[in-house]
Amino acid sequence: MTILFLISSEGYYGVENMLVGLARKLAQYGCHCLVGVFWDSRFSYPKVAVEAQRQGLKVEIVKCNGKWDWSAVRQILKLLLKHNVDILHPHGYKADLYAYAASWPNRVGLLATCHNWPSKLLSMRIYAALDRMLLRRYDKVIVVSEVVAGILRRSGVAPEKTTTIFNGVDVEHFRGATPTLRNEIAPGEDAVVGFVGRLVPEKGGALLLRAAQQVLALCQKTRFVLIGEGPSRKEWEALAAQLGISQQVSFAGVRDDMPGVYASLDVVVLPSLIEAQPMCLLEAMAAGKPVIATRVGAVPRLITSGKTGLLLECGDVAGLASGIIRILRDRKLARQLGKNGQEHVSQYYSAEAMAKSYVAQYQQLLANRRNRTRNEVAWEAS
Repeated sequence: MTILFLISSEGYYGVENMLVGLARKLAQYGCHCLVGVFWDSRFSYPKVAVEAQRQGLKVEIVKCNGKWDWSAVRQILKLLLKHNVDILHPHGYKADLYAYAASWPNRVGLLATCHNWPSKLLSMRIYAALDRMLLRRYDKVIVVSEVVAGILRRSGVAPEKTTTIFNGVDVEHFRGATPTLRNEIAPGEDAVVGFVGRLVPEKGGALLLRAAQQVLALCQKTRFVLIGEGPSRKEWEALAAQLGISQQVSFAGVRDDMPGVYASLDVVVLPSLIEAQPMCLLEAMAAGKPVIATRVGAVPRLITSGKTGLLLECGDVAGLASGIIRILRDRKLARQLGKNGQEHVSQYYSAEAMAKSYVAQYQQLLANRRNRTRNEVAWEAS
């Protein structure tokens, strides 16, 4: 079967990485995958397209200037015909809309993956509400956590249309990598505490910086690094200066050497206020790193506190600081958490398991569509 993925170039690291990893693994199950990437030509060439091409995937660029450019629908229609696509698989509200608009004339199978709608901005809440209304008309909707499934059900998406498939990660891609970031930010014996994700308020970066101030008062040979980009960067840089810790905090931006980045970190922290199932935790655990995260979304399914990582309540700055200090001071605990986390991800959150689950959903979707077509033909003949 042929699958056309669609993703906006405005997407974020976790979704992009999950999509590329899924497309690569699906090839092992006989699927021909294409990655369609929306690109506003006013901006730089999308990184997700570069990464997909680097990993040997076929990439199709969909030019889309501005939030809404209906010429993009015609481009997608041409791709569906050109590649004889069986299933159109979008990720994100923008891709969902364009995929739906392009699917009708070709009667192509329509399956979306919903990762979450984390932003509290009014404009994004409106987009999210429209997206959930649209998803009612999809053939199938995959969710990455039960929290997202509940939101969809309350929005009127039929329960039988939704299936939960947890994100997966290629553990071997992250196991035993050579550190690439450490010497850039922490020469010598300094410990490195890392955050990976979009720099947006709901990721809890401000909480991490306040906890960092407490950590640095007791563990002075520590560096904090935030990997990623987003609208909160300037605000968080200003907060680090206000707290007097700018010299110990680095903003590394978006990186294309993530296995080496994780290998450079002593502990990975994600103090999010809202989450579904964050890829950065899966990747950090795959790299054998101890993790600290908040009890939100599907995170408690991933982390058993004290065994595969440490779990905290949202907004607990003192608890976050205490957890970081505990791991930095107890290297035996750090190694054990990292080892347990790596084994847990290998067993339950592998890219292979994720791909196998998606193949089953694709096959079911196509079988259902064939049955509907036969029934329609039989009804017309009668």
